[in-house]
Amino acid sequence: MATEYKVPTLVEPAPPKPNEVVLVTSGDLRHTANVVGWPEQQVLEKQIADVLAEIGYTVRRGHEYDPEVGHGFIWNQRMGMDVFADIHPDTPIIIAEAVWEYSHHVLSGLKTQRGPILTAANWSGTHPGLVGLANLNASMTKAGMEYSTIWSEDFTDDWARDALKEWATTGKITTHDTSHVKALDAAALPADEAALGRALAAELQQKGAVMGIFDEGCMGMYNAIFDDEYINPLGIFKERLSQSALYYRMTTVSDQDAEAVFKWLVERGVTFDFGSDPDNDLTKDQVLEQCKMYIAALRIADDFGCSGIGIQYQQGLKDLVPASDLAEGLLNEIDRPPAYTEDGRELYPGQPLPHFNEVDWGCGVDSLITNRVWTAMGLNPSTTLHDVRWGDAYGDDFVWVMEISGSVPPSHLRGGYEGVTSQRQPPMYFRLGGGTIKGVSKPGVVCYSRVFLMDGRLNVDMGIGEAVELPDEETQRRWDATTPVWPIMHLVMPGVTRDQFMARHKSNHIQVVYAPDMETAVKATAAKAAMYDALGVKVSFTGGVDL
Repeated sequence: MATEYKVPTLVEPAPPKPNEVVLVTSGDLRHTANVVGWPEQQVLEKQIADVLAEIGYTVRRGHEYDPEVGHGFIWNQRMGMDVFADIHPDTPIIIAEAVWEYSHHVLSGLKTQRGPILTAANWSGTHPGLVGLANLNASMTKAGMEYSTIWSEDFTDDWARDALKEWATTGKITTHDTSHVKALDAAALPADEAALGRALAAELQQKGAVMGIFDEGCMGMYNAIFDDEYINPLGIFKERLSQSALYYRMTTVSDQDAEAVFKWLVERGVTFDFGSDPDNDLTKDQVLEQCKMYIAALRIADDFGCSGIGIQYQQGLKDLVPASDLAEGLLNEIDRPPAYTEDGRELYPGQPLPHFNEVDWGCGVDSLITNRVWTAMGLNPSTTLHDVRWGDAYGDDFVWVMEISGSVPPSHLRGGYEGVTSQRQPPMYFRLGGGTIKGVSKPGVVCYSRVFLMDGRLNVDMGIGEAVELPDEETQRRWDATTPVWPIMHLVMPGVTRDQFMARHKSNHIQVVYAPDMETAVKATAAKAAMYDALGVKVSFTGGVDL
């Protein structure tokens, strides 16, 4: 007697039509953000379609506008799988991004594609589409996928138009310039700094360091997850903690302890822009919850002997507590409110506890390495993880807008704590609010870096730039073009053009640390490069680093 099984019948999607490309777009998990960004997304898609129409190509959307949610983005991983199940693997794919996106919404489907893949974004700071593009590119690089990428203000410039047409007809873009990247010549490093870097590497590998992570994989950032096999050889080990534990520990922090942190901040000159409507305004209750998170994070880090920590926040805590940014920025500060254990012992006195936002290991590894080098050299090791948000020309320079949701140490800002205005986080991202650490980064020499996974190994790109002062009206224009409640850095990268940086940089984030002058910056960069090299990380310099 034959056994009857329910054997699935699979039907392969129809092959791609000649001169047709399929466009998909990943969005946010939060419908509020997707709805706000949808009009700009529509403009971007039309611009791309218009260019391709000139050479006889049509653009078909792989998924339709959904009137129930009010947008046409792929907004979860399951939806992305379903969309790609109906797209033939040989189909040319464009992923167009005008908003922040969760890479894992589309990565699962893209991994099965054999046809050419193009990522595209509008050169705009209004919504973090460029940030999303950089994240998706880095995620595909980590996954070992082949893709092309492009960006443009409106796709009327010759470079973007020609590159888009080249991709449509050949499946590749060949015009990207990465000549600003120079491989490390370890033998050329100055002797004293090379010796320091190698000694610090040996110490890390011998003694090890524990990095606490309150969950990981924030907002689908596949590129930000470094498996143990990559970081353990460096001497770095994960302490896997839970955001539920952080939330519980917050409930054990007394109101008096939270008030003490708040009072310290007010006395140091922080201005809190309070209102009465918690749905739209910053309230003191929100800030006190952030102060409790600051203390709770330090206590847990101390319990486990952590040399640094990362808090996911999104999505795990967004519906429980206000934003983590205020706590995160204070953790990265060398001069910060004292916090104590339950029995009165001060936690990590006189030093930052390196924090890597959104548990981005590319900045987590770098924050630890930077901390070791800068501390050994007697420098302030406070670091900031910034979004690579946007940029525009000012005078003879291209000035980048580096902007993060508030997780900046006040010592990086003009006026320090007195230069901080704390405002409510945007409701479209942060339902429960919380205060930012808003300010303008102080002018000075900045060392920037990024650790990333490429070709199955850890890489680091390092450069030296300048945080510049711009007129107040220009700063405000840039804030108004992005997110005005977040801290901003005006960054110039000598020897690196806009398009060179975009063609090479493998992350939505970049890490910055100050140096007192160019001579010291070069020495510190050399020591840091030597440390990475001794740890087995592939080192490259970008721009005019004279090493």
